[in-house]
Amino acid sequence: MLRELVMRVDGAQVEAFAEALTDAGALAVSLEDAAAQSDSEQPLYGEPGSEPPRIGWHANRVTVLLDAATDAAALVARAAAGLLEAPPPILAERAVMDADWVRLTQSQFAPLQIGRLWVVPTWHEPPANPGAIVIRLDPGVAFGTGSHPTTRLCLHWLDEHPPLGRRVLDYGCGSGILAIAAAKLGAGYVAATDIDPQALSAARANAAANAARGDYTEPHRLPATTFDVVLANILANPLKLLAPLLVARTASGGSLVLAGVLERQVGEMVDAYARAGLALRVWRSVDGWACLVGTRD
Repeated sequence: MLRELVMRVDGAQVEAFAEALTDAGALAVSLEDAAAQSDSEQPLYGEPGSEPPRIGWHANRVTVLLDAATDAAALVARAAAGLLEAPPPILAERAVMDADWVRLTQSQFAPLQIGRLWVVPTWHEPPANPGAIVIRLDPGVAFGTGSHPTTRLCLHWLDEHPPLGRRVLDYGCGSGILAIAAAKLGAGYVAATDIDPQALSAARANAAANAARGDYTEPHRLPATTFDVVLANILANPLKLLAPLLVARTASGGSLVLAGVLERQVGEMVDAYARAGLALRVWRSVDGWACLVGTRD
């Protein structure tokens, strides 16, 4: 059995205090505005692709998860030493009953259908539909399970524009889901790249599990060629910086498909790619996210 503590901590030291709690033996620490769900609640967030301006609020509710054997008061005192004038009082403490956390986590991920494509975790049976194109994929450290609107938009585009015999590049591949989908939809050659070594490891493992052939490599190791389809599901800021590179990688007559762009960011994205020599249009939007597509002359 676990225990949960709740404290209130004021001031700018809350981030350091949260880290000190973890160092002192807390299993998990979460922060929220002490005024949450009231008229005084203050939003604290960053734009996609950027960090919030600060961590914590003027008054913070700190929730700490401990194992049953830990001395709560001693742990809080150790964490507060040198950071706060005095250890904050424990406002609430409750037992957290044991649960099958693996099963609870798995229950959040059911098979997902996107056109002919089905994204199916390994703990589920694939659909019996003979026309289904199944991608076996479990949630992991790399982005891309099909559940996020940006990934779904790209998968829908691929399903509706199957790259039969075409050369496909997945730039910023994350889990590799788009590259795997392209391979299963008949692409002649697939390359995928990411700057995150963990993402590349996950993408290679996922591709092997799906018997989806392709080259999964670092950006500087990509073949020096252009592609008939270039997919990039990242975020607006890096997509703007990558505009010249992604346009150059798109073959004449080829399609560039971008996602990770909020609807309010469409104008600046269109302008950035126009400067790079490619006209973009909104192909489809879901839940405030837009998928942009352009064809290179």
